[in-house]
Amino acid sequence: MTLTDTQIFEPDGRAIPFAEEGNGPAVVLIPERGQEVGSPGGLAHSVSMEDFRVIRIGVRASADPAGSLSELAQDVVDVMDHLGVDHAWVGGHATGGSIARTVSVDHHHRVNGVILLGVEETETALAPSIPVLVIQGTADDITPPVNGERLQASAPDRVSVVGIEGAGHLFPSTHIGATSWAIEDYLDWD
Repeated sequence: MTLTDTQIFEPDGRAIPFAEEGNGPAVVLIPERGQEVGSPGGLAHSVSMEDFRVIRIGVRASADPAGSLSELAQDVVDVMDHLGVDHAWVGGHATGGSIARTVSVDHHHRVNGVILLGVEETETALAPSIPVLVIQGTADDITPPVNGERLQASAPDRVSVVGIEGAGHLFPSTHIGATSWAIEDYLDWD
Protein backbone atom coordinates (compact mmCIF):
# COMPACT_ATOMS: atom_id res chain seq x y z
CA MET A 1 0.00 0.00 0.00
CA THR A 2 1.24 3.49 -0.79
CA LEU A 3 -0.79 6.02 1.09
CA THR A 4 0.82 9.09 2.52
CA ASP A 5 -2.19 11.34 3.13
CA THR A 6 -3.06 11.83 6.77
CA GLN A 7 -6.23 10.11 7.86
CA ILE A 8 -8.15 10.38 11.12
CA PHE A 9 -9.28 7.36 13.12
CA GLU A 10 -11.98 8.20 15.67
CA PRO A 11 -12.54 5.43 18.22
CA ASP A 12 -14.72 6.65 21.07
CA GLY A 13 -14.59 10.19 19.67
CA ARG A 14 -10.78 10.36 19.81
CA ALA A 15 -9.39 11.89 16.61
CA ILE A 16 -6.07 10.08 16.08
CA PRO A 17 -4.15 11.14 12.96
CA PHE A 18 -2.21 8.51 11.04
CA ALA A 19 -0.61 7.86 7.67
CA GLU A 20 0.86 4.73 6.14
CA GLU A 21 2.92 3.67 3.18
CA GLY A 22 4.82 0.67 1.94
CA ASN A 23 4.46 -3.09 2.26
CA GLY A 24 6.17 -5.62 4.46
CA PRO A 25 6.84 -5.88 8.18
CA ALA A 26 5.24 -3.03 10.11
CA VAL A 27 7.18 -0.16 11.65
CA VAL A 28 5.24 2.44 13.65
CA LEU A 29 6.73 5.93 14.03
CA ILE A 30 5.36 8.44 16.54
CA PRO A 31 6.43 12.08 16.22
CA GLU A 32 7.61 14.23 19.07
CA ARG A 33 4.82 15.93 21.06
CA GLY A 34 3.82 19.13 19.34
CA GLN A 35 4.85 17.84 15.91
CA GLU A 36 2.39 16.88 13.20
CA VAL A 37 2.03 13.29 12.02
CA GLY A 38 3.75 14.41 8.82
CA SER A 39 6.98 15.46 10.54
CA PRO A 40 8.67 12.05 10.18
CA GLY A 41 7.33 11.75 6.60
CA GLY A 42 10.71 11.79 4.86
CA LEU A 43 12.10 9.16 7.21
CA ALA A 44 8.93 7.06 6.87
CA HIS A 45 9.17 7.20 3.07
CA SER A 46 12.83 6.22 3.10
CA VAL A 47 12.22 3.23 5.40
CA SER A 48 9.15 2.16 3.40
CA MET A 49 11.30 1.99 0.25
CA GLU A 50 13.21 -0.88 1.89
CA ASP A 51 10.15 -3.16 2.03
CA PHE A 52 8.63 -2.02 5.30
CA ARG A 53 5.07 -0.89 5.96
CA VAL A 54 5.55 2.35 7.87
CA ILE A 55 2.68 3.71 9.91
CA ARG A 56 2.98 7.19 11.38
CA ILE A 57 0.65 7.77 14.32
CA GLY A 58 0.23 11.23 15.80
CA VAL A 59 -1.14 12.43 19.08
CA ARG A 60 -4.88 13.03 19.00
CA ALA A 61 -5.90 16.66 18.71
CA SER A 62 -8.00 16.46 21.85
CA ALA A 63 -5.25 14.88 23.93
CA ASP A 64 -4.68 16.56 27.24
CA PRO A 65 -1.05 17.73 27.21
CA ALA A 66 -0.79 16.14 30.65
CA GLY A 67 -2.51 12.95 29.39
CA SER A 68 -1.01 9.70 30.47
CA LEU A 69 1.47 7.84 28.33
CA SER A 70 -0.74 4.76 28.72
CA GLU A 71 -3.66 6.60 27.09
CA LEU A 72 -1.45 7.67 24.20
CA ALA A 73 -0.05 4.13 23.92
CA GLN A 74 -3.61 2.83 23.70
CA ASP A 75 -4.20 5.20 20.77
CA VAL A 76 -1.26 3.57 18.97
CA VAL A 77 -2.64 0.08 19.56
CA ASP A 78 -6.13 1.17 18.48
CA VAL A 79 -4.74 2.43 15.14
CA MET A 80 -2.76 -0.80 14.74
CA ASP A 81 -5.99 -2.75 15.30
CA HIS A 82 -7.83 -0.53 12.82
CA LEU A 83 -5.17 -1.28 10.19
CA GLY A 84 -5.02 -5.01 10.96
CA VAL A 85 -1.47 -4.90 12.34
CA ASP A 86 -0.94 -7.65 14.91
CA HIS A 87 2.61 -6.67 15.83
CA ALA A 88 5.22 -4.11 14.81
CA TRP A 89 8.45 -2.41 15.63
CA VAL A 90 7.23 0.69 17.48
CA GLY A 91 9.35 3.81 17.66
CA GLY A 92 9.27 7.51 18.09
CA HIS A 93 11.16 10.76 18.36
CA ALA A 94 11.68 12.15 21.89
CA THR A 95 8.19 12.06 23.51
CA GLY A 96 7.08 9.74 20.72
CA GLY A 97 9.79 7.37 21.94
CA SER A 98 8.41 7.52 25.48
CA ILE A 99 5.00 6.60 24.05
CA ALA A 100 6.64 3.72 22.13
CA ARG A 101 8.28 2.47 25.32
CA THR A 102 4.89 2.56 27.02
CA VAL A 103 3.31 0.58 24.16
CA SER A 104 6.02 -2.06 24.70
CA VAL A 105 5.28 -2.25 28.43
CA ASP A 106 1.46 -2.08 28.28
CA HIS A 107 1.05 -4.20 25.12
CA HIS A 108 4.31 -6.20 24.96
CA HIS A 109 2.73 -8.99 22.89
CA ARG A 110 2.16 -6.46 20.06
CA VAL A 111 5.73 -5.13 19.93
CA ASN A 112 8.66 -6.78 18.13
CA GLY A 113 11.04 -4.10 19.35
CA VAL A 114 11.37 -0.40 20.14
CA ILE A 115 13.13 2.30 18.11
CA LEU A 116 14.02 5.43 20.08
CA LEU A 117 14.98 8.48 18.01
CA GLY A 118 16.59 10.44 20.83
CA VAL A 119 15.89 9.31 24.39
CA GLU A 120 13.92 11.48 26.79
CA GLU A 121 14.93 11.46 30.42
CA THR A 122 11.96 9.52 31.75
CA GLU A 123 10.85 7.03 34.34
CA THR A 124 9.23 4.91 31.62
CA ALA A 125 10.49 1.37 32.02
CA LEU A 126 11.79 -0.94 29.34
CA ALA A 127 9.67 -3.99 28.64
CA PRO A 128 11.47 -7.22 29.56
CA SER A 129 13.10 -9.12 26.67
CA ILE A 130 12.10 -6.62 23.95
CA PRO A 131 15.07 -5.29 21.92
CA VAL A 132 15.62 -1.55 21.75
CA LEU A 133 17.43 0.45 19.08
CA VAL A 134 18.48 3.94 20.16
CA ILE A 135 19.43 6.37 17.39
CA GLN A 136 20.73 9.70 18.61
CA GLY A 137 22.27 12.83 17.25
CA THR A 138 25.71 13.36 18.71
CA ALA A 139 25.01 17.12 18.94
CA ASP A 140 21.46 16.81 20.33
CA ASP A 141 21.08 19.12 23.31
CA ILE A 142 17.39 18.36 23.96
CA THR A 143 17.64 14.57 24.15
CA PRO A 144 21.40 14.34 24.70
CA PRO A 145 23.39 11.22 23.83
CA VAL A 146 24.07 10.54 27.51
CA ASN A 147 20.39 9.56 27.90
CA GLY A 148 20.82 6.76 25.37
CA GLU A 149 24.10 5.71 26.93
CA ARG A 150 22.42 5.44 30.35
CA LEU A 151 19.61 3.38 28.89
CA GLN A 152 22.10 1.05 27.23
CA ALA A 153 24.01 0.69 30.50
CA SER A 154 20.76 -0.32 32.23
CA ALA A 155 20.10 -3.16 29.76
CA PRO A 156 23.26 -3.85 27.72
CA ASP A 157 21.93 -7.22 26.54
CA ARG A 158 19.08 -5.67 24.56
CA VAL A 159 19.75 -1.95 23.97
CA SER A 160 21.86 -0.97 20.94
CA VAL A 161 22.94 2.62 20.30
CA VAL A 162 23.77 4.24 16.96
CA GLY A 163 25.05 7.82 16.85
CA ILE A 164 24.42 10.17 13.96
CA GLU A 165 27.62 12.22 13.90
CA GLY A 166 27.11 15.99 14.18
CA ALA A 167 23.30 15.72 14.16
CA GLY A 168 21.13 17.83 16.44
CA HIS A 169 17.71 17.14 17.90
CA LEU A 170 15.87 17.21 14.57
CA PHE A 171 18.08 14.49 13.05
CA PRO A 172 15.10 12.32 11.93
CA SER A 173 14.31 15.16 9.48
CA THR A 174 17.77 16.61 8.82
CA HIS A 175 19.70 13.32 8.56
CA ILE A 176 17.08 11.09 6.93
CA GLY A 177 19.54 8.85 5.08
CA ALA A 178 21.71 8.04 8.11
CA THR A 179 18.66 7.53 10.36
CA SER A 180 16.91 5.34 7.80
CA TRP A 181 20.05 3.30 7.23
CA ALA A 182 20.44 2.68 10.98
CA ILE A 183 16.83 1.41 11.20
CA GLU A 184 17.07 -0.74 8.08
CA ASP A 185 20.43 -2.21 9.10
CA TYR A 186 19.20 -3.06 12.58
CA LEU A 187 15.89 -4.57 11.42
CA ASP A 188 17.70 -6.77 8.92
CA TRP A 189 18.63 -9.13 11.75
CA ASP A 190 15.01 -9.42 12.96
